[in-house]
Amino acid sequence: MTVRQALQRSAAFLAERDVDSPRLSAELLLARVLGLSRLDLFLDMDRPLSGPEQEAFGQLCRRRGQGEPVAYILGFKEFFGLDFALGPAALIPRPETELIVELARERFPSDRALAFADLGAGCGALAVVLARTWPRSSGLAIDLSLAALDLARINAEAHGVSGRLALVRADFTRPVLAAGSLDLAVCNPPYLSEAEFRQVSREVSGFEPKSALVAGPRGDELLGPAARVMAEALRPGGAAMMEIGWTQAGSARLAFEGLPGIVSVEVRKDLARLDRVVVASKACPGPGKGIENCGEKATELKK
Repeated sequence: MTVRQALQRSAAFLAERDVDSPRLSAELLLARVLGLSRLDLFLDMDRPLSGPEQEAFGQLCRRRGQGEPVAYILGFKEFFGLDFALGPAALIPRPETELIVELARERFPSDRALAFADLGAGCGALAVVLARTWPRSSGLAIDLSLAALDLARINAEAHGVSGRLALVRADFTRPVLAAGSLDLAVCNPPYLSEAEFRQVSREVSGFEPKSALVAGPRGDELLGPAARVMAEALRPGGAAMMEIGWTQAGSARLAFEGLPGIVSVEVRKDLARLDRVVVASKACPGPGKGIENCGEKATELKK
């Protein structure tokens, strides 16, 4: 069997089992077995597979055919251009979450000695990217799952930021951060309702940790507690950025509006034009104290 034939047969097999992206799944799995990139597969489609290679590929395809996500089978997932070690203890990083990094880049210059925290860090993808994007930064990766924090430690070490990223086991809905200690607080909390969880793909509901997905019967139960923790931890001129469900803009605004020091709350859309991230800004020092008066002063605040 050649690479071409293996891909054709496995893609058909996976399509019959109604998995997401059957052809892409087959390509990624075969590339792993052969130790090649996807490009190398395309350049050598007539390469024959040995018996052991066919057997190893078949085993991975059978796992994929049962709905197991490719990221868990391969043991890694790409996020913001970096590969992150992954396992079923942590949610699979998704492209929508990259919007938080982009919004933070709009707010803070790259040479800022940024103090940040990632609440519900999972495998640490967001926290690690923040630490790498701001080389003078220091941060906290907070999660209640020890298994998830083990993955975050592996990823922090792999990407050279372990010296600037502290891992903390804690419930981020409780007061775990010192008041006025952060320039940036980010969070991707569970925000699915129980009803929404019953409707998601079996590749999500059957394999990803439910505790990282479902907030409760409504889905917005954790927005308020997380917002209060984040807002209290911000310094003047700081920002809180939280990912939300596309129907939760109203709940997200209410979670932040009226909290001490918060002077601006906006909801930003993702590439699909869906509400995705709520951004809350804390008042700057000086006359007016609104975020509109910060200007360059916001980048000069000392730790």
